[in-house]
Amino acid sequence: MRLVYDTTTINEAIDRLAENINKDYEGREPLFIGVLSGAFIFTADLVRRLDISCKVDFVRMESYGNETSPTSRARLTLPTKLEVKDEDVIVVEEIVDTGATLEVLIATLKEAGAKSVAVCALVDKQVRRATNIKADYIGLVCEDGFLVGYGLDHAERLRNLPAIYRMD
Repeated sequence: MRLVYDTTTINEAIDRLAENINKDYEGREPLFIGVLSGAFIFTADLVRRLDISCKVDFVRMESYGNETSPTSRARLTLPTKLEVKDEDVIVVEEIVDTGATLEVLIATLKEAGAKSVAVCALVDKQVRRATNIKADYIGLVCEDGFLVGYGLDHAERLRNLPAIYRMD
């Protein structure tokens, strides 16, 4: 494994994201929806840096399984507990890769009546995008490679690493 983003770089990116979200959502109370399992660390660190009032919930999406590349169709395996109708929703993802997972989730949230849906991604791997999905808030941009650490996993392992690494 090779270090890609150290903890200082990750924390600076999260600080910047929180600052932008605080500004954009001042006077509003967005609903943050973290995508499990990968975004649980990032979601917790992000919302603790917010000055605005917010709600937090999680969904579980599946697109990778035990593979290193996404399957052709993502699916929602655990829906939100909180109501999204008429809410300003911010989806929190640890990484946006092909966009297949977000495409399904955003469509589901809009269908459920969300007032608005924005995407906050710690890592954006734009070079692999296979959909028209774009993150509204991007912490870091990565060209390519399979990443692990800070919530990112390989077969449910290595999420606990405090930094982000590229697997060889």
